[in-house]
Amino acid sequence: MASLASSLAGALARARATIVIATLAFAVLVVTGALAAPYALIALAVIAAAALTSNATSATPTLAARGHVADELAIANHVIGAVIAAIPDPLVVFDRDGSVVASNAAARAFAPSLRVNEAVSIAFRMPEIVEAIRLATAGGEARRVTLLERVPVERWSEAIIAPIAPISTAAPVRGGLLVLMIHDLSPLRRVEEMRADFVANASHELRTPLASLSGFIETLQGAARDDAGSRQRFLAIMHEQATRMARLIDDLLSLSRIERDVHMRPQASVDLVLLLRQVADGLQTLARDRGVEISVAAPAEPVVVPGDRDELVRVFENLVENALKYGASGKRVEVLLGVRRSGDGDEATAAVRDYGPGVAREHLPRLTERFYRVDVAESRAQGGTGLGLALVKHSLARHRGHLAIASEPGQGATFTVCLPLARNPPIPAPSSLK
Repeated sequence: MASLASSLAGALARARATIVIATLAFAVLVVTGALAAPYALIALAVIAAAALTSNATSATPTLAARGHVADELAIANHVIGAVIAAIPDPLVVFDRDGSVVASNAAARAFAPSLRVNEAVSIAFRMPEIVEAIRLATAGGEARRVTLLERVPVERWSEAIIAPIAPISTAAPVRGGLLVLMIHDLSPLRRVEEMRADFVANASHELRTPLASLSGFIETLQGAARDDAGSRQRFLAIMHEQATRMARLIDDLLSLSRIERDVHMRPQASVDLVLLLRQVADGLQTLARDRGVEISVAAPAEPVVVPGDRDELVRVFENLVENALKYGASGKRVEVLLGVRRSGDGDEATAAVRDYGPGVAREHLPRLTERFYRVDVAESRAQGGTGLGLALVKHSLARHRGHLAIASEPGQGATFTVCLPLARNPPIPAPSSLK
């Protein structure tokens, strides 16, 4: 009789461990939004029934040893600990009295004072969390609160408190457990802010030429209808504004396409020696108009990189054109191509250097931001959209390369493109790299 009782005790212990593990796992899935609550409850009911039936039918005196039951419970506790530790977000399990039962490393990093068997409200001294814990404990329903920390940096997060087992109407979480999970919302907030800024900037950039076009059209329809001189002057300005809008839309579409394909690394082979000479030849007309000389110093042998030729042409056209426009006072632009060894393998370096007024140091980290300009009026006068260097940055990211910028006021600026080589060419002599 004692043996049968012991056997049943062992069976119930194993069933309880199974149900607790399943409950915790499904609770995490529901809290994180990975599984709907009704499906989780159905699955939990099936698992609970299977666990109770299986363990009850397999309960025999030979399996009822106390050591075996202890082993089963130890394994269950280990599995529960492993499940909690595997959750990437901060997660704390506590009882209805608010005492911490278990936590993962992320939770302890978020709240260093977190201790087992101590009140969870002591570790999370935030009124919103304390109140949500009280409501979840009293009502047996999940609670969500949004948190904002301003020190040391602004950080948004969401705390989710939910009972996991057992729940009853008489005593909602009597003898049961609750889970507290904190999800970092800061990346989503930043993306939303960037999207809002992008839409605002794009709208602003389009609004100016549209307003100009609208004004000139009204003038031509009214007072200047029969004025041939004004008509020609206004039409020239309207053409310029329409070209500016077309350039902006083209850059926006190109940026969207590059971001869409950023995970797809180009596989075609591109010789940078030929490409840079082609870019320099194509911009000779602009260089003559600005009174600037373009020189290209490159190795005699090919420098081949995996890439999309059209994208790389646009990258270097942007850089050389910027040098011609904003560094024209220096009267020369140099394009220096070479190869260097790095920790990740050999890479090609293509530097575009001008000798113009340069850029102040505080502007350098933001030059590749969308619509960021050092001088807004000059950029618009030069026909810039504010997206050129953003296109360069995203295109190089797709090519697994990067852009380095160096400048000092009065000493010009150097924009260096670094791209991994497709093969291992010989290192050029130092003289060819200048």
